[in-house]
Amino acid sequence: MFGRSSSTPPSQVRPLRRRTPGGATAVRATTPAAAAPVTAPPATGEPATGTSTGTSTGTGKGRPTPKRKVAQAANRRPLVPLDRKAAAREERARRRVQRDQEYRAMQSGDERFLPVRDRGPVRRFVRDSIDARRSLGEYFLPVAFVLLIAQTLLAATAPEVVLVLTLVLYLFILGTVVDAIILWRGLKKKLVARFGAEALPRGLTMYAVTRIFQLRRLRMPKPQVQRGQQPR
Repeated sequence: MFGRSSSTPPSQVRPLRRRTPGGATAVRATTPAAAAPVTAPPATGEPATGTSTGTSTGTGKGRPTPKRKVAQAANRRPLVPLDRKAAAREERARRRVQRDQEYRAMQSGDERFLPVRDRGPVRRFVRDSIDARRSLGEYFLPVAFVLLIAQTLLAATAPEVVLVLTLVLYLFILGTVVDAIILWRGLKKKLVARFGAEALPRGLTMYAVTRIFQLRRLRMPKPQVQRGQQPR
């Protein structure tokens, strides 16, 4: 009446005694309770908690990666604008604003909007060092102009005076050159001691010489230090 399951090993069968109403004892072989089956979670289309996915909370970027074609199309810009007149107007307006900013910076010495050739602490130190010292070079243009006009006016009437004026002009030119060399050599030593030889940009010598031979009131950017004042 009571049989054994074919899948249950004989060693795991144990008899079960039960008393019947007639006083007899019935024996039934039983097996231990099987473990509860492990059921898979319901397929809901959502990843299980704790699984490693590309869009898990806190670990992903929160959006799918765009395809290459989509990214290239977003970065593509037309080589020729659709409205050339509008683009030209915008470009002129942008350049006008930039020129205005550079002009105001040349007057005030604002480093943010200065032209590229005037930016940097090294070039600012060069300008301040030259502006704080009187040099023969800044008087070269007015002195040379006066001597040349005098030579032209006196060439027919006083050639001896013209000869003297020519000699004076040559001596003045020689003096301005010597003064510029002395100024630059002393300035270069200060630059190396303050910024290091590696920090000196190329073309700095010509930048300094050009400013030396300009009138103080015509120098751009405008001088930001007074005569005899130490450079910043």
